[in-house]
Amino acid sequence: MEKLSNIIFYNIDYSIRLYRMFAQKKLRENGFKITIDQWLVIKCILENPTITQHELSELVFKDNASVTRIIDLLIKAGYLEKETNPEDRRKQMLHVTETGEAIIKNVHEVVLQNRSKALNGINQEELEIADTVLRKIIANCK
Repeated sequence: MEKLSNIIFYNIDYSIRLYRMFAQKKLRENGFKITIDQWLVIKCILENPTITQHELSELVFKDNASVTRIIDLLIKAGYLEKETNPEDRRKQMLHVTETGEAIIKNVHEVVLQNRSKALNGINQEELEIADTVLRKIIANCK
């Protein structure tokens, strides 16, 4: 029987989980109270200003209930605002506040340091090969 450590998908998942724990620890050590998931939600909204909550859920790999909780916490923290869509009153639009933009900007240096640490000893060619392989896996699974 195949060992877990020899299964590429286990190693991909394990590396992502370790990186997330490492990144969250570094954020806390640097005095930030934002979580990786909260950072990801704000970043996605900044990059996709008209995104719906359902689309956001798919983009951050979370169910709608989890994203709702994250959004509620971000609104409470003053990082996001919710506004009724004037074209469809059933829909809500999310906007990143100045405070939300500031936290993303302030966290950016820690994010870069985290990536640098995680990618230490991996050259550009190896990164490009890994990216190509991961994109092929993604395409195969769609």
